[in-house]
Amino acid sequence: MSEREQVTIFDTTLRDGEQSPGCSMTADEKVRMARQLDRLGVDVIEAGFPISSDGDFQSVQRVAREVRLPIIAALARCRTEDVERAWQALKPAARPRIHTFLATSDLHLQQKLKISRRECLEQARDAVRLAKSFCEDVQFSPEDATRSDPDFLCEVLQAVIEAGATTLNIPDTVGYTVPSEFADLIQTIRHRVHGIEQVTISAHCHDDLGLAVANSLAAVSAGARQAECTVNGIGERAGNASLEEFVMAMRIRPDRRFSVNNYFPQASF
Repeated sequence: MSEREQVTIFDTTLRDGEQSPGCSMTADEKVRMARQLDRLGVDVIEAGFPISSDGDFQSVQRVAREVRLPIIAALARCRTEDVERAWQALKPAARPRIHTFLATSDLHLQQKLKISRRECLEQARDAVRLAKSFCEDVQFSPEDATRSDPDFLCEVLQAVIEAGATTLNIPDTVGYTVPSEFADLIQTIRHRVHGIEQVTISAHCHDDLGLAVANSLAAVSAGARQAECTVNGIGERAGNASLEEFVMAMRIRPDRRFSVNNYFPQASF
């Protein structure tokens, strides 16, 4: 482990953020915002969900073409048509990332998707494998991870690592968890998933209980090395982790950054 650790800032203002009422953006507005995020120095910009509409496809394509320094990500469900559509939008990007997602909680599998755990694992693995055939940088998110059975969650994460995922994003999709619990989950994943040291663990937290930033900081303390944020914390329902609050907490309180454990006591940012 190197003495200097970097935490990647993944901004999803253009995707999750615009799900906040009144925050939807035109293609021109998305490009303008992406350029400002580039100026801020964010590492990854999630530009949209290309399969959702022709307008979003075109917006992602324009951001990919016109904003060159950050990684540009596009969201895709674990479906062939989604992954292919995301890649078509991302083709102009200098640094593309396909971000696939699939729910892993029994509640979502049974009530929303109506598929078995085995079908979930196979869909996740196959989608990541397909995404990997298009680009090297592939992120996978197990939706509703914080309400998923930890054994099954780790099994799915293991499968997608073997399929080629380079980032594993752990979402608190409905803003359900609390910091100590989320840190425990990140540690469980680090201890039980083979090959985890070869990928980046990420956190995506919602603010329904007012804990999105606190949970994101707890995840970093437990070993996550990417945090997903939005400008002003906008996003679905109560919103996401606030970009400015998370970054400034990391900046102002480096003495508390690793308070949950001492895995990386020498790390700095």
